[in-house]
Amino acid sequence: VYSKANRPCSDDDEELNEAELNGNWTPQEKLLHEARLKAKAKRRLRKSSSRNSTSESFSESGDVAGSDPNSPKGKVNTNDRKSRTGKGRGLPKKGGAGGKGVWGAAGMVYEDEEPDVRDPNYDESSQVIYAKVVPEVDEKELEKMVNPIVKEYFEHGDTKEVQMLLKGLNLGHHKYEFSSLALSLSLEGKASHRELTSRLLSDLSGKMLSQSEMARAFDKMLKELPDLILDTPEAPQMLGQFIARAIADHVLPMSFLDCYKGKVACEHARVALDRAAVLLTMKTKMVRLDNVWGVGGGLRPVKHLVKEMNLLLKEYLISGDVTEAEHCLRDLEVPHFHHELVYEAVVMVLESKGDTASHLMIKLLQSFWKTGLITVDQMNRGFQRVYDELPEINLDVPHAHSIMETFVDLCYQESVITKKLRDACPSRGRKRFVSEGDGGVIKT
Repeated sequence: VYSKANRPCSDDDEELNEAELNGNWTPQEKLLHEARLKAKAKRRLRKSSSRNSTSESFSESGDVAGSDPNSPKGKVNTNDRKSRTGKGRGLPKKGGAGGKGVWGAAGMVYEDEEPDVRDPNYDESSQVIYAKVVPEVDEKELEKMVNPIVKEYFEHGDTKEVQMLLKGLNLGHHKYEFSSLALSLSLEGKASHRELTSRLLSDLSGKMLSQSEMARAFDKMLKELPDLILDTPEAPQMLGQFIARAIADHVLPMSFLDCYKGKVACEHARVALDRAAVLLTMKTKMVRLDNVWGVGGGLRPVKHLVKEMNLLLKEYLISGDVTEAEHCLRDLEVPHFHHELVYEAVVMVLESKGDTASHLMIKLLQSFWKTGLITVDQMNRGFQRVYDELPEINLDVPHAHSIMETFVDLCYQESVITKKLRDACPSRGRKRFVSEGDGGVIKT
């Protein structure tokens, strides 16, 4: 018996067909029969689709691939991610960017996506950017904040450090007052401080302060000269040197002095401007006035320092002014070289005639000793240098040993040197006899 599909029917099918023909099916049997038919149809569909996929795979030459189902080449791996149609190049799908747990192809860069306002997880507070705002410095607090910066700069001399500190301050429209405060502090300081201030203004010009702001600061200093001269009598001359140096360093415009011609009523301001004009006319081709403040103490050549100390001692022997000599020694700013002053003072005593130079030098060294300007180490080094060179000095000064012994005893009596240093003084190396005119007395 064959069914409509031209296939042999089983015994169950025959019973079902007979029951269907006789019309003796119960409702449950009808539902069961329909379910069996649907399951058979699904199985046929699966088998037909697998046969079609294997038969349609061709090789590059056009021959049918995998005709033998038992061969390993004919088997189809359902887990293979490569194309089954034979049309691809054998590469993974999507370039390896697909599949479970894959974030994308190698080297792929994802750009930041702007948050969507319509996103239910959108948080408006997280999108706010907070910026640090530094309040503007008040005019009353400006001096308290700037003075420590300038004084610290006088110690380390690093202009980049000052620039970094100024960037952290919001000076606002009071920015020009930093230059005026630095100038006023340098007028009260040493020559080295004024040199550092000139370098600072040169480095800040164009970076932190413009030429107009620098000109405004110098204009303020010219107006304040009557008050500055009370503490610093040389303020007009110093400010004139500052102006000349600033113009030469292109900190101030070339026309700065021309703006004041015939318009200045203050006498001190005229002195400062005249001083700047004279210094600028002395230098042809606008060479930088690097030496307007002199060279710093430790940077000066040794010969120059020795010459300065010699002039200092010669002027003191003429004037006898201890205060002026102390002021000149402090201006040299070479505390490590004060032993040279002691050495030169002792040598001058040995080469001088009479006791005047001896008493004046003892007075000078005693004053320097009491004020602490010359330390114990510097005093000892100066005297020890004379002790070491005494044989050579004796060639030019025959009585050097006796003069030295007398001077050392006087210095010890005035508490200028220690007992140990006095005992270290070399004595004459031989006895003097009667033939040398001692009246028959032999020195013991």
